[in-house]
Formats: sequence, structure tokens, C-alpha cells
Amino acid sequence: MSQQCALTAPKANCILDCTKRSVASRSRELTLPLYSALVRPHLEYCFQLWGPQHRRDMDRLEWVQRRTTNMIRGLEHLSYEDRLREMGLFSLENRRVQGDLLAAFQYLKGAYRRDGEGLFIRGCSDRMRGNGFKLKEGRFRLDIRKKFFTVRMVRHWNRLPREVVDVPSLELFKARLDEGLSNLV
Repeated sequence: MSQQCALTAPKANCILDCTKRSVASRSRELTLPLYSALVRPHLEYCFQLWGPQHRRDMDRLEWVQRRTTNMIRGLEHLSYEDRLREMGLFSLENRRVQGDLLAAFQYLKGAYRRDGEGLFIRGCSDRMRGNGFKLKEGRFRLDIRKKFFTVRMVRHWNRLPREVVDVPSLELFKARLDEGLSNLV
């Protein structure tokens, strides 16, 4: 995974430099769509599969987004978190959690009925605090398993409020997840 991050960050950085050289304006209205269309897809491609496991790798990818937000005029004096909030963006780590939760919602609601059999262990009960659709965390002897998709997203899923989890459609889940995600990570 570290090798994938080491290859991805310079590639995205090169695309960012190319757009920076070719576009004279540093306005938010132009920079944000260019970043979202050209750079961020490289940083997030198959993120659930090869996502970074070490802090160093996460920081390497986040640095590209940090550079993007810093090149917008009028936001240079703000901290990185304030620039993200001002632009309406999430950090790449939060977007990864969001992607994990969206994929889990699709599995749990039956979108991948054959492939998702036995992927998660449900602990459904209305007597639980929070949402009534809890998942059980598996216990493993090896520490490496805690980075797997089925393990790392269970903690985040169980912390979601009931009104986010109990929605019937993916579109409604996406809309409510943005509100719930700000309190989650």
C-alpha cells in the first residue's frame, strides 16, 4: 500500500502543477472544479482497496489537497481545516470513511446480494443505543486485520445515528451521511 501511495501522490502533484501553470486565475470557482475533476480522482481511485494504512502515507496524499487549497487566492492565511470548511470539502481521510460507509450501506441493503453474503455480522436490536442496525466487530490475533475494509468501517457504522442508518435509499443515505460525518471523525 505504501508503494501505491508513493506512486499516486507524485502523479496527482504533477497534474496539479500542470493545471497551476496553464490557468492564470487562482479563483475558487475555477480551481475547485479543476481539482475535483483532474486531481482528486487519482488520489481516491480504488481507495477502499488500497487505502493508506500508515499515517505517513495518508499525509503524503493529503499534502496534494493541502497544496490545492493553499493556491486559492484569499484563503492562504487560513489553516488547512478552515480552508477545507470554507471550500466545502472533506479531508481525504474523511472522504475515505464516507466511501467505506457508502459501500457498506450498499452491501447491507442488498445491492450486492451474492457477493455480500457473510461479509458483515449484524447485531440488529432495537434495544441498543444509537442506531438499531449495529454490526459486530470480529476479534483477530493479527493486528493487520484491523485495516481491512470489513473491520475498519464497523466502528464508524456503529457510531452513526439512527436517522442516517434507517433510510430506504442510497441518495437519502448520502445526504444524511454528510451531516453525520461531521460529528463522526
